[in-house]
Formats: sequence, structure tokens, C-alpha cells
Amino acid sequence: MSDEMTTVGSGFQQAAAKVKLLPQKPGVYLMKDAAARVIYVGKAKNLRARASSYFLKGAAEDARTNWVVEIADIDYVECESEVDALLMEARLIKDVQPKHNKELKDDKTFPYLMITTREDFPRVEVTREPRDRGVKLYGPFANVGALRGAIQVLQRIFKFRTCSLDIIEGDERWKWFRPCLLASIQQCTAPCNLRVNKEDYRRDIKRLQMFLDGKRSSLLKQMRSEMLEASKSLKFERAATLRDEIHMLETLDDRGELETHAQPEVFYVDPRKGLAGLRKVLNLRQTPRTLEGVDIAHLAGGETVASLVQFIDGLPFKPGYRRYKIREVAGIDDYRSIYEVVARRFRRMSDEAQVFPDLLLIDGGKGQLKAAISAFDELGIQPPALVALAKRDEEIFLPGRSEPLRLSRHAFALRLLQYVRDEAHRFAQHYHHILRRKSTLGE
Repeated sequence: MSDEMTTVGSGFQQAAAKVKLLPQKPGVYLMKDAAARVIYVGKAKNLRARASSYFLKGAAEDARTNWVVEIADIDYVECESEVDALLMEARLIKDVQPKHNKELKDDKTFPYLMITTREDFPRVEVTREPRDRGVKLYGPFANVGALRGAIQVLQRIFKFRTCSLDIIEGDERWKWFRPCLLASIQQCTAPCNLRVNKEDYRRDIKRLQMFLDGKRSSLLKQMRSEMLEASKSLKFERAATLRDEIHMLETLDDRGELETHAQPEVFYVDPRKGLAGLRKVLNLRQTPRTLEGVDIAHLAGGETVASLVQFIDGLPFKPGYRRYKIREVAGIDDYRSIYEVVARRFRRMSDEAQVFPDLLLIDGGKGQLKAAISAFDELGIQPPALVALAKRDEEIFLPGRSEPLRLSRHAFALRLLQYVRDEAHRFAQHYHHILRRKSTLGE
């Protein structure tokens, strides 16, 4: 390209050559400087086309992108769709805080569609602060405006309530309650006035959930037929309304999966109660303040890496996060990998007289815990409190105890351990892409 920059360093030129090999698919690209720090994260419908624009002369001359002269390398993560790319971009920016990204660094999160499940008359709402129990969640969604528009269309069809009233079936006082405008325009069956019984209302909610779970073809087919009929009858305004409603419903596909695009900051865990619970159930002498969690991940090509996250007073402390490239293990061996990363971490802490965490959490079961204990034994180091958390049944394994500890799924102690474990797992998946300093590699 004649407009490509030529008066820059060799790293920039190598990145410019590399970008021509990027796939022409949706994804996220990561610009790095000469120290391998990620300085900018962006999303693209076409990775090659979008990333190439940063290597044109005009980019360096534009005040908004004149930082491109710092680029020494580029990396990318291919995504299945534009929505996946948007959600991953936001997650990476929040994690890495690249210096040239001005937006998405705050605590703002993507919205969810939430249906309550423990009320006589479940309600539907759009929220950025979803509950973690007693609800059915869909999302996160990439476009809150489109989501709200789709909810309005769905409400016309399924006539659910969106209010916050605590309506109990059989409470005669509701007979005298005056319904809102939605009942007057036939967009709510008005359970607040006992105009519908619990069984009929819940049947409509069940149909709504089936639609949201993907069984929507018959409804969309019916709406398209109505749109065509309205057009033939010269009812163009009605046809246009149906066209817009169909489009709004189709945008419900523009969402991420709950597990894939987790937003840990929206599911609040009370840190004080979690720490107090850990002291009690683990029989600790004092309430723990510093927790660390270790997770092993296997990347494409068979490479194994580990992540370590640090929590202080029950909250993530990201300056304490670390990643490790497993060096001494051939193939996939979680036990040996756990042994290696624990040994490397605590050998260094011991040599430098650093303060150990109060509790070390290992992602896994009895075998992973045994591997961690072996590392401390080999080092001749007294370990901190050790636990392993197995994801399948959320069982807690402890040293010297043959049977796992099983807590209520709603116990504050378990929820805090899950938070640490899930954060370590999520952090491991972004390995190679969200490193801020080379020193966090191969510690």
C-alpha cells in the first residue's frame, strides 16, 4: 500500500507484515509495544481489514491514533461473531487497562434479561445488576436499546409484567388495585388486579422462556406472514411496524453466553461474610485477609499455562495477578503442572522473604491438592491454609481429610471460593493477550 508508513522501527514494520496474514473474520486485535505490553485493544468484523488501517500514514497523523508509532507487535483472538468480539473486547479492556483505550475502562457492564422464578407471578426486567439465584438469566446483551425494544414486542405477545410489585395469589387486597397503562393497551394480563390466575400467567412465562431459548421460528414465520399480508392490503404502516418488530426480536440473538462471557463484577459476593464463613468452616485461627487461587489451562497447540489471582479482604487485587508458562511438564498433566507452579511461586516468595497468603485455593480435587502439598514438602516450606475446589459438585478438599467438605450452594464461604476459582480460570484463558509486563511471565 502506497500510504503505508516507512519511517518507523523494525517492530512496526514486522507488525505491518503480520497484519496482512490475519483472518478476514470477526475478532479482537491487541496492539503491543516493544516491551510486549498491550497498549490497545479493539474489535473488528474483519480482523485483517480493520487492523490494517492502523498501519496507514493517516493513522499516525490523526490525533486520535498518533500512538500507532508505538506498535511493535500485534496479536488477535478470533471470535464466532461480532457480538462475541464486542463482549471480549470489553472484558479485555477491563482486565488489561491498555493506556490508549479511553472507553470501557469503567465499571459499566452489559445488560441481562432477567426473569424471576420464585414469585407467584414472575416478572421480566432488563438489568445490569442481576441476581445469582431465584432468576433465569439471558445475556449479556451487546445493545441495551435493541434489547428494550425487543422486550416491548415480546410483552405485546406474551403479556408479562415488568413492574416490581410483590403480588401474591389469593391476596384479596389486589382486587382493588388499579392496573397500570400496560393493562389498558393489552400488553399485560394485570395479575396486580387478579385478572389472571397463577397457572395461566406462568404458562405465558413458560412460552416466553421457550422463545428465548431458541424456539422462535413459528412466531417469526407468523409475523412475516402478517407483514406480507399487510403490505398486500396496502396497510404499509402496519407492515413497517411488523418489519421493525421482527428485526427487534432477531436482535435477541446478539448476546453472549453466561459462561463464556462472564462478568464477575455484576454478581456480588459479600466479602466480609465470605471471609468470616471461611474462618468458621475451615477452622482457621483468624479471619483470612489474603487469598490466592491457582488454575491450569491448556491452550491450542498443547501448551499449558497457569494463572494465579490474588484477593485482599475478599476483593480482587489485580496487581497481584500472575501467569506462568509451564516449563517442566511434557503433554497434559494437571498434577505436575500444579506442582510446578506452586513450587515456583512459593520458592521465590520464600527466597525473597515475602509474606505468604493466608489461604491458597487450588482449582481441582484431591489429586490437585496432593500435588500442591508435595510441592511444599519438597521445598521444606510450611504452607498456608490449603484448599481445593472441584467444580463438578463444588466439593472442598482439605489436607488430612479423606472426604470432601460440602457446603450449601448459597453459603458465603463457598461463593467466595467460587469467585476466586472462577476468576483464576477466566484469567488463564486470556494468557498471551493481557500481559502488562514481561516480568509476569516465567516468574
